[in-house]
Amino acid sequence: METTTETTVERELAIDASPETVWEFLVDPEKLSRWFGSRAWLDPRPGGQYRVDVIQGHIASGEFVELEPPHRLVHTFGWETEGDQENPVPPGTSTIEILLEPSGDGTTLKFRHYGLPGAEAAQSHAHGWDHYLGRLVIAGRGDDPGEDRGPEGM
Repeated sequence: METTTETTVERELAIDASPETVWEFLVDPEKLSRWFGSRAWLDPRPGGQYRVDVIQGHIASGEFVELEPPHRLVHTFGWETEGDQENPVPPGTSTIEILLEPSGDGTTLKFRHYGLPGAEAAQSHAHGWDHYLGRLVIAGRGDDPGEDRGPEGM
Protein backbone atom coordinates (compact mmCIF):
# COMPACT_ATOMS: atom_id res chain seq x y z
CA MET A 1 0.00 0.00 0.00
CA GLU A 2 1.39 3.38 -1.01
CA THR A 3 -0.44 6.56 -0.15
CA THR A 4 0.70 10.17 -0.27
CA THR A 5 -1.85 12.82 0.63
CA GLU A 6 -1.42 16.54 1.06
CA THR A 7 0.34 16.17 4.41
CA THR A 8 0.94 12.43 4.92
CA VAL A 9 3.13 9.68 3.45
CA GLU A 10 2.03 6.08 4.11
CA ARG A 11 3.79 2.91 3.03
CA GLU A 12 3.38 -0.78 3.81
CA LEU A 13 6.11 -3.27 3.02
CA ALA A 14 7.25 -6.80 3.75
CA ILE A 15 10.67 -7.48 5.27
CA ASP A 16 12.21 -10.95 5.44
CA ALA A 17 13.17 -10.63 9.11
CA SER A 18 11.47 -10.88 12.48
CA PRO A 19 9.96 -7.76 14.11
CA GLU A 20 12.76 -7.96 16.71
CA THR A 21 15.41 -7.79 13.98
CA VAL A 22 13.67 -4.94 12.14
CA TRP A 23 13.24 -3.06 15.44
CA GLU A 24 17.01 -3.01 15.90
CA PHE A 25 17.38 -1.36 12.48
CA LEU A 26 15.17 1.47 13.79
CA VAL A 27 16.74 2.14 17.21
CA ASP A 28 20.39 1.03 17.02
CA PRO A 29 22.54 3.87 15.56
CA GLU A 30 24.97 1.51 13.82
CA LYS A 31 22.21 -0.58 12.22
CA LEU A 32 20.12 2.46 11.27
CA SER A 33 23.16 3.92 9.48
CA ARG A 34 23.34 0.84 7.24
CA TRP A 35 20.15 1.89 5.46
CA PHE A 36 19.46 5.52 6.44
CA GLY A 37 22.18 8.11 6.60
CA SER A 38 25.87 8.00 7.36
CA ARG A 39 25.71 8.61 11.13
CA ALA A 40 22.99 8.53 13.76
CA TRP A 41 22.71 9.80 17.32
CA LEU A 42 19.80 8.03 18.98
CA ASP A 43 18.52 7.87 22.54
CA PRO A 44 15.55 5.52 22.07
CA ARG A 45 13.34 6.45 25.02
CA PRO A 46 10.44 8.91 25.29
CA GLY A 47 11.97 12.40 25.08
CA GLY A 48 15.28 10.99 23.79
CA GLN A 49 17.18 12.42 20.84
CA TYR A 50 16.63 11.31 17.24
CA ARG A 51 19.30 12.80 14.95
CA VAL A 52 20.58 11.40 11.65
CA ASP A 53 23.11 12.76 9.17
CA VAL A 54 21.13 11.56 6.16
CA ILE A 55 23.29 12.92 3.33
CA GLN A 56 25.91 15.66 3.33
CA GLY A 57 24.27 18.81 4.64
CA HIS A 58 20.90 17.19 5.42
CA ILE A 59 20.47 16.39 9.12
CA ALA A 60 17.12 15.03 10.29
CA SER A 61 16.24 15.52 13.93
CA GLY A 62 13.45 15.19 16.43
CA GLU A 63 12.75 13.19 19.52
CA PHE A 64 11.37 9.81 20.39
CA VAL A 65 7.76 9.95 21.60
CA GLU A 66 6.56 6.34 22.04
CA LEU A 67 8.40 3.03 21.96
CA GLU A 68 6.70 -0.35 22.30
CA PRO A 69 9.47 -2.81 21.36
CA PRO A 70 9.32 -4.51 18.93
CA HIS A 71 5.94 -3.37 17.61
CA ARG A 72 5.51 0.41 17.55
CA LEU A 73 7.82 3.40 17.28
CA VAL A 74 6.84 7.07 17.14
CA HIS A 75 9.25 10.00 16.84
CA THR A 76 9.11 13.57 15.65
CA PHE A 77 11.04 14.55 12.54
CA GLY A 78 12.33 17.61 10.71
CA TRP A 79 15.43 19.10 9.11
CA GLU A 80 18.14 21.19 10.72
CA THR A 81 19.31 24.19 8.72
CA GLU A 82 22.23 26.54 8.98
CA GLY A 83 21.99 30.29 8.76
CA ASP A 84 18.90 31.91 7.29
CA GLN A 85 17.83 29.03 5.02
CA GLU A 86 14.08 28.67 4.69
CA ASN A 87 12.96 25.37 6.19
CA PRO A 88 9.42 24.15 5.57
CA VAL A 89 9.91 21.17 7.97
CA PRO A 90 11.92 22.30 11.02
CA PRO A 91 13.07 19.69 13.56
CA GLY A 92 10.24 18.08 15.48
CA THR A 93 7.40 19.54 13.38
CA SER A 94 6.23 16.30 11.71
CA THR A 95 5.77 12.80 13.10
CA ILE A 96 6.79 9.32 11.99
CA GLU A 97 4.91 6.26 13.22
CA ILE A 98 6.16 2.75 12.42
CA LEU A 99 4.22 -0.42 13.19
CA LEU A 100 5.85 -3.85 12.95
CA GLU A 101 3.56 -6.87 12.63
CA PRO A 102 4.67 -10.51 12.38
CA SER A 103 3.83 -12.02 9.00
CA GLY A 104 4.85 -15.64 8.50
CA ASP A 105 8.62 -15.72 8.96
CA GLY A 106 8.89 -11.99 8.32
CA THR A 107 7.45 -8.62 9.21
CA THR A 108 4.92 -6.25 7.73
CA LEU A 109 6.13 -2.72 8.31
CA LYS A 110 3.50 0.03 8.25
CA PHE A 111 5.06 3.46 7.90
CA ARG A 112 3.27 6.78 8.35
CA HIS A 113 4.91 10.22 8.16
CA TYR A 114 2.33 12.89 8.96
CA GLY A 115 2.07 16.56 9.85
CA LEU A 116 3.99 17.70 6.79
CA PRO A 117 3.20 21.30 5.82
CA GLY A 118 1.70 20.64 2.38
CA ALA A 119 1.64 18.66 -0.85
CA GLU A 120 5.13 19.66 -2.01
CA ALA A 121 6.73 18.54 1.28
CA ALA A 122 4.70 15.30 1.25
CA GLN A 123 5.79 14.48 -2.32
CA SER A 124 9.43 15.28 -1.55
CA HIS A 125 9.41 13.12 1.58
CA ALA A 126 7.55 10.31 -0.24
CA HIS A 127 10.37 10.25 -2.80
CA GLY A 128 12.98 10.05 -0.05
CA TRP A 129 11.14 7.43 2.00
CA ASP A 130 10.63 5.21 -1.05
CA HIS A 131 14.41 5.21 -1.47
CA TYR A 132 15.25 4.62 2.20
CA LEU A 133 12.53 2.10 3.00
CA GLY A 134 13.75 0.05 0.03
CA ARG A 135 17.20 0.08 1.61
CA LEU A 136 15.68 -1.04 4.93
CA VAL A 137 14.12 -4.08 3.22
CA ILE A 138 17.57 -5.06 1.92
CA ALA A 139 19.40 -4.44 5.22
CA GLY A 140 16.67 -6.10 7.28
CA ARG A 141 17.00 -9.37 5.40
CA GLY A 142 20.74 -9.35 6.10
CA ASP A 143 22.05 -8.01 2.79
CA ASP A 144 24.15 -4.90 2.17
CA PRO A 145 22.19 -2.11 0.47
CA GLY A 146 25.49 -0.57 -0.67
CA GLU A 147 26.76 2.96 -0.37
CA ASP A 148 23.97 5.47 -0.08
CA ARG A 149 24.09 8.38 -2.47
CA GLY A 150 20.68 9.63 -1.46
CA PRO A 151 17.44 9.60 -3.39
CA GLU A 152 17.81 10.53 -7.03
CA GLY A 153 17.14 14.21 -7.51
CA MET A 154 18.09 15.37 -3.99
